[in-house]
Formats: sequence, C-alpha cells, structure tokens
Amino acid sequence: MNIESLKSGFRGEILTQESAGYEAARRIWNGMIDRRPAAIARCFQPDDVLAAIRFAADQAIYPAVRAGGHNVAGTAMVDDGLVIDVSPMKRITVDIESQTATAQTGLTWGEFDKETYPHGLVTTGGLVSATGIAGLTLGGGVGWLMGRCGLVCDNTLAYDIATADGQLIRASADERPDLFWALKGGGGNFGIATSIVYRLYPITTVVSGMVLYPLAQGREVLRRYRDFVSSGLPDELIVYAAAICTPDGTPCVAIIPAYCGDDLVKAAVWIDALKQFGSVLADLTARMPYVAMQQMLDAGAPYGIRSYWKSTFLESLPDGAVDVFMDFAEKCPSPRTFLILEHAHGAAVRVPSESTAFPTRREGLDLVILSLWENAAQDTENIVWTRNLYDAMRPWSAGSVYVNALSEDDGARVREAFGTNFDRLRKIKSQYDPQNRFRRNQNIPPG
Repeated sequence: MNIESLKSGFRGEILTQESAGYEAARRIWNGMIDRRPAAIARCFQPDDVLAAIRFAADQAIYPAVRAGGHNVAGTAMVDDGLVIDVSPMKRITVDIESQTATAQTGLTWGEFDKETYPHGLVTTGGLVSATGIAGLTLGGGVGWLMGRCGLVCDNTLAYDIATADGQLIRASADERPDLFWALKGGGGNFGIATSIVYRLYPITTVVSGMVLYPLAQGREVLRRYRDFVSSGLPDELIVYAAAICTPDGTPCVAIIPAYCGDDLVKAAVWIDALKQFGSVLADLTARMPYVAMQQMLDAGAPYGIRSYWKSTFLESLPDGAVDVFMDFAEKCPSPRTFLILEHAHGAAVRVPSESTAFPTRREGLDLVILSLWENAAQDTENIVWTRNLYDAMRPWSAGSVYVNALSEDDGARVREAFGTNFDRLRKIKSQYDPQNRFRRNQNIPPG
C-alpha cells in the first residue's frame, strides 16, 4: 500500500503504526477485536472520505469503515489494510421549525442528543449513548422510542453517501429512492454515509428505570412479562426484560420500561403493573430526562470490554423457552452479561416489511445474548455458553435476526437478517458497488 499517494488531496490525518495516535485510533468498543491496520485515514470532511475511497480503488484494496466503532463484530478494523475513519466528523445542525437535524456520521448518540435535547427534540437512538449514529441507523436501529416513533431508519429523511466510484451523492425519497430504501436497514454496503437528516420529536421527560426481581423468581416473572407485553401496550411504552447482575453482583431479573408519552397518570398505571410480577428486590423506576434514560445502561457496557453476541427474533416464548432462558441465566459465567428480551410493537411494526430494507416488522420478542467479560482467559467459557444458549433457544426462533446484533462469525446469517428483501438489496448493491468495495461489513454481495 503506497501511503504517500493517499496524502495527495487528503486533508485529514493519516495514522500508521509509527504514529503517536495510532494505538488509540485502532481501539474499538469490543475489546476482543485487536487488529492492526496499515493505515487509518481520519477524515475531517466529506472530501477526505472521497479521497480515501479513490485511493483504495487505485490500490485495489477493500477498506474498513469506522464511525462509532461500537459494532460487536469489529468490522470497523482490519489487519494490514486501510481504515476510513469518519469519527472526527461531528458537525450537526438542528432546525427547530422543521424538527429535523442534519448530523455528520462521526457522532455518537450522546453527542447527537447533546445538541437536540436542549431544544426539547429527540429521535429514536438506541439503548447506549456511546453507540455511533451511523452504524445503528444504517442497520435499522431499535431503541427506547420505537413504539411511538418507529425505528431510527423510519426517521431518516436523507443520506449523503460517498460511493465506491468516489462521488458524493444524496439519497432521499425524491432522489435515488432505490438507494434511499436500501440505506434504511441495509447496513454499510452501498457507500460511506457522511451525513444523515433525521426527523425529531418533542420529547423531554420519560418514565424509565428498572424493577428488579430475585433470579429465583425469574420463571414466574418472565411468564408474567410475556403475558403483559402481549396484552396490547400503548405505543408510548416499551418494556424489556433481562437477566443481569446488580453492581454488587446480585443476580436478578430486570423489567425495564420506557414510557415516552405525555400522560403521566397513564404511565403510573402501566409502571405499577410491572411491580406485581413477584417480590420486588428494588424499584428503580422514576421520571427522568430523556437523556438520563439514554445513558442508564452505559456503565454496564463500557468501552473496551470483551464481548460476544448471539441473537434471534422469537416466534413465541412458551413456558419451555422461559425455562431454557432461566436455566442458562442461572449458570451465566460472567456477572457483566446481559441476557435480554426486547419487545417490539407500535410504530416500529406498522411499517410494511417491504417498505424499508429492514424487514422484521412484526410484534414480538427479540432475544439478545449480550455476553460481556473482562479477562481474556475467560473467552472460551463465555463464547461457548453464549453459543449453547442460542442453540437451546433455536426451537422458538422466527428465523430472522437484527443485522446490528450479528457477531464476527455470523456471516452466514446475513440473508436471514434481510429476509425477502435480500435479492432486491443485491441488485442495488450491483448498481452502487459492483466490485463489492465495501465488503468489510455484514456483507450483501452484488447480484
């Protein structure tokens, strides 16, 4: 790789293994990923992205693309090759009148919220504020507000995309609608997003937190949770369940509500019902600023922790599935792990499956096994436990998966992530990236 030729027309920062900032720049959220690129092209403006793409094409290499660096599969880094890093690109403008924000893709959700929330405006933005906006959005984007507001991708109005041929183009409902459709959940397969326009909502105060139950009561709690979320919740209320450990190491089952409506009396009725599932260990629910809810899980998933995930949408959660879930929760090897059931309903599931690249538009539960631990010596134990739990839950799988939850070894499941939209995505990939230049992702090959 001739790094000197990249410097021509590139105004950003080029880091090599001899550079002072190289070690920090190659570190991403998942501490298991330890890759050493030959060069990291840190882009400060869209023209830098275009220059790096043209360089990669001239050198016949396939770059990795880094934004937030929060993807569990570690696709933001590559050994020996080139990383195009947009994380320094953090400009954002908020239009209060139109309730929109135009955001460069180096932002995290915490940084995004810092600019929109003072205006009383937010949008669906994941579960952890350190997550980058780009990867979450391009993969579809679940979050606390999705019942009321839809997925992140449902609230995107336009994308500025640096394409494989080194051009900067815009995709919206009126411009390149085929590409616009593909970017709503199709991942980073079609180019490098440099900025995204988001629809915002006037939400400031929410009711959230956790209701904690002893792990010994987990089977009964989860059965009641299953029945509760199936009873017809208002769009404003999302409720997750998880097997976790408290900071002092106490294993428990957590019921995690997020109510984003204006009727606080109504909220109290729904939240109180969640406290009747068993003997409450601790009630941590409260009214809070939206940004506090967005940050409440941050400490549990710190940057640099080792992580391995498995996930699948569930067709159902019968008692047998609850028993399997709890059997594994009781033998979880790491107190840092989150074993989560995420319920989707409301605006997120009223969109027809063919209307966006993100295809899973049915009410139900998503099983996310988010294994976290600190010591490399425990890698095998935690990975094997995660795989075994996933295999044991497969009889209840709906045969689909959220693309942002795929681990490094899940490449064979990409078609599963896109379902009946996969073939259309391949055709659009052929139009915008026929040589599969952007392949270091959950890849959709041209076809």
